[in-house]
Amino acid sequence: MLAPPTRYPGRIEFVILISVIMMIVAFTIDSMLPALPAIGSSLGVGDEARWPFVISAFLAGFGVSQLFVGVLSDRYGRRTLILWSLFGFGLTSLAATLAPTFEHLLVARIAQGATCAGARVIVTSIVRDRFEGREMAQVMSLASMVFMAAPILAPAMGQLVLTVGPWRWIFGALALIGLAIWTWVLFRLPETLAPENQTAISFPTISASARTVVTDRMSLGYGCAMAVVSCALFGFLMSVQPIFQHTFNRPEFLPAGFAMMAGGMAVASLLNAVIVKKYGMRRIGHAALFFFTGVAGIHVVVAMSGHESLWSFIGLQMAMMMGFSLMAGNFGAMAMENMGKVAGMASSLQGSLANIVASVFGTAIGRAFDGTTVPLYAGYFFCGLIALVIVFVTERGKFFVAHHAPPAKTGD
Repeated sequence: MLAPPTRYPGRIEFVILISVIMMIVAFTIDSMLPALPAIGSSLGVGDEARWPFVISAFLAGFGVSQLFVGVLSDRYGRRTLILWSLFGFGLTSLAATLAPTFEHLLVARIAQGATCAGARVIVTSIVRDRFEGREMAQVMSLASMVFMAAPILAPAMGQLVLTVGPWRWIFGALALIGLAIWTWVLFRLPETLAPENQTAISFPTISASARTVVTDRMSLGYGCAMAVVSCALFGFLMSVQPIFQHTFNRPEFLPAGFAMMAGGMAVASLLNAVIVKKYGMRRIGHAALFFFTGVAGIHVVVAMSGHESLWSFIGLQMAMMMGFSLMAGNFGAMAMENMGKVAGMASSLQGSLANIVASVFGTAIGRAFDGTTVPLYAGYFFCGLIALVIVFVTERGKFFVAHHAPPAKTGD
């Protein structure tokens, strides 16, 4: 393998590079949404309730794999792990194109999720290696803004592929995307882990790092809050295809509708990047959580009253996605704030917690679909309430109050 580059790319290129690495997950999930009926029909799966397993299988592999990625990246470095992960992603994408049965496809998707985790999780460690505090939150928000092109474009890409070829071609396209990003990382991304922060792989060091992550109040509290809120988002991913197909009888509008809703996240990410240095992560993140929960409550009332329409669904979901985006960037940065020396372990444990919890309960929310949007938004509302309790306890009963510490350390 070529020697790694010795200079970091410029800030703009750096943000775009980490964004496209993050995009892999969204493309691998969202491009499947319009293809679920074709996959089910092609592989002889008559039970529509099983079709979303194509998504939940990926999320399960993605969540479990994160438990190991941080330990390896803290020992061997970020760049090596990303390159191997992208290589594995390409191979598992090709395996999915050849899957002869639905069960084989699910196995390939679990493996695809496991390899994706290596690339996606290490991105957070890379950003934490270079930035901290509000600057980290700003960089992550800028990256998220670019990343939001993925959920906007991915369903359209999946739909476009289906117009010219079988669903298997979608996985071929994902393999090509993985190869392109692998090449970019190979030639442009240097190692970001400082030699003094490398951690040997041994039980004492691993347990010490894990103990640091789970005993830090901010890491544990905001990690749990994001895990709970992610349940609602994953429930949406499980439900959105049947909602468009059965609730509104507009399956052909799924790519456009999904793009509109995801557009709210892009707007929120840009807004956060502009205002986070002025107002701070807590004020914005806490306000976003209250907003998210309040809109979810409104949506439950609309759905239960029988006044839900395609446009109320899209508009209110767009608002909740804006709230989620404002939360994710700031809660993630606060969870990582004290994790500089164990960033890889922290990224792994926090990400794994969020994805394992969300894949289990998000799948349950999705399978509760009853032909209406009521189960989905009841799930959103209760997840928001639980997250509010967690943040309340984490902050010792004080919302919106910044910690007064040296700016160079906390940036909050």
